[in-house]
Amino acid sequence: MDYKLSSSIEEIGATAWKGLEAPDFPFFDYPFLKALEDSGSIGGDSGWDPMYLQAWEDQGLAGVFCGYVKSHSYGEYIFDWEWARFFQRFQRPYYPKLLHAAPFTPATGPRVLTRAGADAKQLRQRLIQFSLQLAGKGRLSSDHALFIPEEECTAFQEQGFAIRHSLQYHWYNQDYRDFQDYLETFVGKRRRDIQRERQRVASHGLDLQLLTGADLKPEHGALMEQLYLTTAEKKEAIPYLSKGFFEQVFSTMPDRILFVVASRGDRPVAGALNFFKGRTLFGRYWGSLETYQDLHFELCYYQTIEFAIQRRLELFEAGAQGEHKIQRGFRPSLTRSAHRIMDPNLRGPIERFIQEERQMIQEAISELGRKSPFKNA
Repeated sequence: MDYKLSSSIEEIGATAWKGLEAPDFPFFDYPFLKALEDSGSIGGDSGWDPMYLQAWEDQGLAGVFCGYVKSHSYGEYIFDWEWARFFQRFQRPYYPKLLHAAPFTPATGPRVLTRAGADAKQLRQRLIQFSLQLAGKGRLSSDHALFIPEEECTAFQEQGFAIRHSLQYHWYNQDYRDFQDYLETFVGKRRRDIQRERQRVASHGLDLQLLTGADLKPEHGALMEQLYLTTAEKKEAIPYLSKGFFEQVFSTMPDRILFVVASRGDRPVAGALNFFKGRTLFGRYWGSLETYQDLHFELCYYQTIEFAIQRRLELFEAGAQGEHKIQRGFRPSLTRSAHRIMDPNLRGPIERFIQEERQMIQEAISELGRKSPFKNA
C-alpha cells in the first residue's frame, strides 16, 4: 500500500476518484469538490486548506480520506468554539486543526471513501492512522471527522477518537404511495395545519417547478447564487460559497440536483436547492426575492417530500436545526462526529464534556419524540 497526500482534487484526477464515490452521498463526488476548489470556496484564504489522504494499490486508488487544515471553525455545524477558548486558557493554540467533513455541509455520509472490492475496514484503519500521523507531524491541535455514519464509529474509536452526538431532523419514507397517503399518518390537527399551509401557498398564484437533469440551465445556477446571497444578507451570515460555485455544479452534476423554483409569470421569486443520490435527498439552500406566507415550507419541505415519495427515496435530510420540522413529519435523529485531541493533558476535560453532552442529547431526543405529529407515535 502506498500513501500519498494531495492539496487539490485535480492532482488525483476524475477517473481515479469516480471509482470511490459513495452511492448515497453526493458531497464527496468529484464535480462537487472541484466546484468548491475552482470557485475559491475552499483553498486560498478561505481557512479550508484541502488535504486529500490517499491509499494506492497496484490496481489504482483504493481509498481517500478527505481532510482540510482549518484555521477557524466556521462552516462546520459542529461547534467547538468553547474548545478553542479552553485551549487559550492554557496558552495553547487550537488552530490549525485537521478536519474531515464535507465543507459547509452538515450531512451524514462516509468520510473514508473506498473502492468497491477493496478491504474497507483495513483502509479506514490505515487512513485514520495516516491522518493522526499527519496531525502529529504538523503540530495540529486535533483531528476531527464530522457527520460520520454509525458504521464508521468503531474505526475511529479504535484509534482513540471520542464520539460526539448532535441532533438533526430527518424525514423517513415509510413506503408512502403519495403525499396524501403521507398526510393520513398525521393526527387530525397537524394534518389540517399542513393542508392550510399548502392552500395559502396555492392562493398566492405562483407557478412552482421542480427542475433536475436536462431541465437545469446556466441561468438557474445564477438565480441560486442570487438567492443564496440574499439569504446570507438577511440573516447577516457569512456567504461561504464563492461566485461561480452554483453555476458550476448546476452544469457538472445536474442529475444530482433538485431545484424547486417559485415564479410569478416569468419572474422567479424564490427557490430551494437540494442534492440527491441513490436513496437519499439533502436539502441545502433556500432564498426568496419576495415574501409570501408559508412559501418556505412548500418549497423546502412539501415539494421535496413529494419528490422523494415519487422517486422512492428513503431518507430526506433537510439540514441543520429546526424544531419546527417535527410538526411537518421530520423525526429527531442522532448524528455523530469523531474527535481526537492530540494533547493528552487537554483531552480528558473535552472528552468528559462530550460524554455529558451525549446524555443531554439523548434526553432531548426523548423529549422531542413526545411532540410527534403521527398517529401511532
